[in-house]
Amino acid sequence: MAASSNQTRVLTLDDSCPEIKLVDGDGRAVALVWPGVGATQRSMHHIALHPGDHTVKLRHDQEAVYYVKAGAGVVLDPDAGSSDDLVEGSMVHIEPGTAYRFRAGIDGLELLGGPCPPDPSLYAHL
Repeated sequence: MAASSNQTRVLTLDDSCPEIKLVDGDGRAVALVWPGVGATQRSMHHIALHPGDHTVKLRHDQEAVYYVKAGAGVVLDPDAGSSDDLVEGSMVHIEPGTAYRFRAGIDGLELLGGPCPPDPSLYAHL
């Protein structure tokens, strides 16, 4: 259902959120804000990585932003061979066209964020 431009909605992280194929491991990623709820300019995903899990390699034509809600880990740039440590409260900005992966530390990693505007390829299976 597409939302009208005059509508305010409260979205909840629950079982109705569709799973998106971002995690390599036992964790889970779901879409909270995405085109399926009428969003055209923003996406917001919840990514829960268990210890040692990582995301698949991601790359978008647009930028992406993530907030580390809990845990710790690293964000990797596989093309540059670099990484940056993440702790609870960190913000990550990914420039357009940059490849990246998140890897959880020993306590896991919980992220909120996504590409802006949404990357349609993330939802092709839905």
